[in-house]
Amino acid sequence: MSEILGRVGYNGVAVEEPLDSATLAVVKAYLVYDQVARIRVRRVRDALGHLQAFGLGPIGELQVREVADEEWLETWKASFKPIRVGAFLVRPTWSDADPGEAIVLSLDPGMAFGTGLHPTTQACLRALSRIDVARMRVADVGTGSAILAIACAKRGAREVVAVDIDEVAAREAKENVARNGVGIDVGVGSASDLVGTFDVVLANIVAAVLQKIAPHLAAHLGRGGRLVVAGIIATEEDEIRAAFAGHGLRPVGREQEGDWVTLELTR
Repeated sequence: MSEILGRVGYNGVAVEEPLDSATLAVVKAYLVYDQVARIRVRRVRDALGHLQAFGLGPIGELQVREVADEEWLETWKASFKPIRVGAFLVRPTWSDADPGEAIVLSLDPGMAFGTGLHPTTQACLRALSRIDVARMRVADVGTGSAILAIACAKRGAREVVAVDIDEVAAREAKENVARNGVGIDVGVGSASDLVGTFDVVLANIVAAVLQKIAPHLAAHLGRGGRLVVAGIIATEEDEIRAAFAGHGLRPVGREQEGDWVTLELTR
């Protein structure tokens, strides 16, 4: 289905994976609404009909919806409200919400992950509210909007390095860093591209990627340092613990919200 939709989709497709086996995945493609859009839709519908005829699995009917250009920005702004998480107040750049004693994280994440609304991001922010990062060297792997890196910088970290394999995310992370007036070294890359060891390493990604980069995360964590990993579904927790145990890391903290687990590890 992704291949079929990818033939007509603008810059590929988006796949929304379900958290349980009872729910079907949703595959989306975005098309420019021009004079040939209807022809493309008809071709996709015919191709999906052929797949359904083979009985390869449950394939739903094609759904088509027109999306106005201005709808994207306004819908996103309406959903992004100031939120207090631990020691931080996460607020959009257009908000003037009173932070009180909280540390303000001002974001305009655009296409990058990390507005502070997701349970994994909130768990990491609560961990950073407990961990004293002052004068520490910190690495944020898979930085997204750079929300966690900015939080560390505003809590007094000596040096913060943030990397993301997505060039778009890295570019928007740099813009958010500038908005918050902090000094963070943002670049395109992953854990294997880090240089030296760090007192605190953050990785809010997904379990499959965490397992893959576990050797690099462990290698760049200094003795007595703290590794915070998130994006772990509860059913994957044992595998993640085993992956890091193989590199001499043991859990010293755990938080679960819904199906999402965040772990703090050290040597």
